[in-house]
Amino acid sequence: MIAKNLLSHSIIPLRTSDTGAEALGIMSDFYVRHLPIVNDKQLLGLISEDDILEYDVEEAVGSYQLSMNRPYVKDTDHLYDILKTLSEFQLTVVPVVDAEDNYKGLISQDDLVRYFANTGSFTESGSIVVLGMHKRDYSLAEISRIVESESAAILSTFITSNLDSERIDVTVKINKQDFQLQRIIASFERFDYTIKASFQESDYFDGLQERYDSLMNYLNV
Repeated sequence: MIAKNLLSHSIIPLRTSDTGAEALGIMSDFYVRHLPIVNDKQLLGLISEDDILEYDVEEAVGSYQLSMNRPYVKDTDHLYDILKTLSEFQLTVVPVVDAEDNYKGLISQDDLVRYFANTGSFTESGSIVVLGMHKRDYSLAEISRIVESESAAILSTFITSNLDSERIDVTVKINKQDFQLQRIIASFERFDYTIKASFQESDYFDGLQERYDSLMNYLNV
């Protein structure tokens, strides 16, 4: 997945003549804290909520001094590059430009969350196992072999690491539940994997339904 496939056109960029108050209104409407400033097709920069509050909100944003450089991604950049830019600059939106440096649109945090939520690895039912291990012991091939030996398949994996530690957590989503999950966990334990946590979606959604029913009963009192 690349940037041009994730563009959102619902949030219109600011012009230099727009006031700080107008910018704050748009930010409030779309629940973001950053907006691009564009002159025709040229990306001039990205303004933050904090930038606006440093100045007179009735002044045009073109007169403001922006606190950050011109962060952006190319429309051909990969999803991981987008996530890196959002994280590095702590952005709520990231502008996208083409090879000629023309502004093409933006990608918001909500766009990315929605994309991940709609992918098969999230929507397909299954179970989750979190494995703890040393970095040097990580082998996706071996983890896959263990899961597949129990007639199951891995839907997605995610590694959580800390630069100050040699240990990692590997979150694995598997397309099996209930007793089949217990067999997979037992297989991992036979190969000396540390099971830090496991979750079954059926239990999770049953819990959500129970809490929802309790809330409805409370509101009807």
